[in-house]
Amino acid sequence: MRSTFAEINLSNLRYNYLLIRRKTKRKVMVVVKANAYGHGVIPVVEALNKLGLKRPEYYGVALTEEAIEIRQKSKIDQPILTFSPFCKDEINEYYKYGILPSICSKREIRNLNSLKLRKKLYVQINVDTGMGRLGLQFDEAENLIKKISLNKNIVIDGIYTHFATSDEFDKTFANLQLKRFINLLNKLKSSRIHLGIVHAANSGAILDLPDSYFDMVRPGISLYGYFPSMETSESLDLKPVMYIKSKVSTIKKIRTKESVSYGRKFIANKDTKVATLPIGYADGISRGLSNKMKIIIKDKLYNQVGRVTMDRISVDIENANVKVGDNVIILGKSKKYKIDAWDWAKQLNTIPYEITCNISSRVPRVYR
Repeated sequence: MRSTFAEINLSNLRYNYLLIRRKTKRKVMVVVKANAYGHGVIPVVEALNKLGLKRPEYYGVALTEEAIEIRQKSKIDQPILTFSPFCKDEINEYYKYGILPSICSKREIRNLNSLKLRKKLYVQINVDTGMGRLGLQFDEAENLIKKISLNKNIVIDGIYTHFATSDEFDKTFANLQLKRFINLLNKLKSSRIHLGIVHAANSGAILDLPDSYFDMVRPGISLYGYFPSMETSESLDLKPVMYIKSKVSTIKKIRTKESVSYGRKFIANKDTKVATLPIGYADGISRGLSNKMKIIIKDKLYNQVGRVTMDRISVDIENANVKVGDNVIILGKSKKYKIDAWDWAKQLNTIPYEITCNISSRVPRVYR
């Protein structure tokens, strides 16, 4: 196995999940799209499914293909919701693999009603209360959902919305979305339309909007140990699930005024030693982190120097007693120091979601 690997701590995964479950006291749809945010979807769902009566009630994915992979490679039997819009060309897959498609537009409703369904199809309704992306427009949704409910071969398994700003300090717009969603729910209930399971709370809302919990919550990034932004409360003691580790590959003496890596973006101001690590942008280390990263070796912090290359990064180890083969922490913690996805995200003006998702498939995942 490569000396560079991603260690996935399944104990921390379960810890975060149970923490969310205790806080919300609701059913949980675990969001495992994008290969469980880079953590490995099959090991993640199987680890959570070992929790017996506390296992997730639903799983959520972005694509039908992701749902099929889970069905084919794991033994879970819970419903899997795909957030992507209903596609009539995938009708056989919905039936075969027990996948819940999302109804997001008038066009999809027309396509549904034009089909001669051979048996009942279970679906969920996505309502756009302000995200402006997918979903039935909130002020048109009542009549459209009534039309769906008239089709005897369609079962509304659930209804949901997605917050655009639940991870921001100012919750004004999130509360407006919540109000719109509640108003629609009340109208549909007055019409005695069966709505199935109601859910809205993503990670930001789980932290800060308890009125949005409804029947079920949908943790995403919080499950993997990160707050969705720097503006939410930190009302859960989350633990990162992914750690990136490696070993010192080579050590080279660099003289004063000599440079390291492409473009000569690091020039030594004194004689020093530079170690290389077998990880680069092909593994998910953005070039934007060049000369900005910290690395932990033997419980000490060192600076990454020079441009990040496809397969390798360099570290100024000065005159420290570091040897080829020594263990390195790239993301993770030692006794004194911690480096997590937020450290990289701040440098890149992004979020931890992108950091973990970008760790490529050529980095082996090791599960603890």
